[in-house]
Amino acid sequence: MQTFTDQDIAAMDKLTRVQFATSLPGAKPISLIGTTDLAGQCNLAPFSSVLHLGSSPCLLGMVSRPDLVERHTLANLTEVRAWTINHLHPAILDAAHQCSARYPKDVSEFAATGLSAHFHPGFLAPFVAESRFRIGLELEDIIPIPANGTRLIVGRVVLVQVAEENMLDHGGIDLTGVDCLASTALDTYFQLRPLARLAHAMPGQDPQRI
Repeated sequence: MQTFTDQDIAAMDKLTRVQFATSLPGAKPISLIGTTDLAGQCNLAPFSSVLHLGSSPCLLGMVSRPDLVERHTLANLTEVRAWTINHLHPAILDAAHQCSARYPKDVSEFAATGLSAHFHPGFLAPFVAESRFRIGLELEDIIPIPANGTRLIVGRVVLVQVAEENMLDHGGIDLTGVDCLASTALDTYFQLRPLARLAHAMPGQDPQRI
């Protein structure tokens, strides 16, 4: 097994280091983050840093890269205090990947890629109409991470949109039923398949598959 030290990682060229570092957590959820500014200019950007922070209240977080360049997602959700998470499926993958291109602020990725904006009544941020699993959030906090200039954006879940047939009896969402994708590095995508479901673990009891 090859060993990489922190010095080895620091010595990599930039793109290699980014690909290496973003592969370290393994496959992660990949989704389009939908935002708008107060003037109604919409933005879509792919994020693979969304994480669960708690269920009561229901909080999700995502990491925004350092704002050394203009970050439309961060600026919009700071201004409007709302955004959407739109999970991907294979039919919209190419359009979603294209959203990672650096379009100017006055160009909407919806228009540039052919995806459709969907607005839920009373909620300001745009959903991706073609997504099969969509989440609306309101801003709770933005926490700076001084070590590298990133920011943890914390949102409270206020809307979840998913087909009734993709809700499981135990309360979970059938991620394979909606064809959710995962990603690693900057350009590699995976489809999910179920492996097992195990009962709640107890001391002195063998794992039980359900």
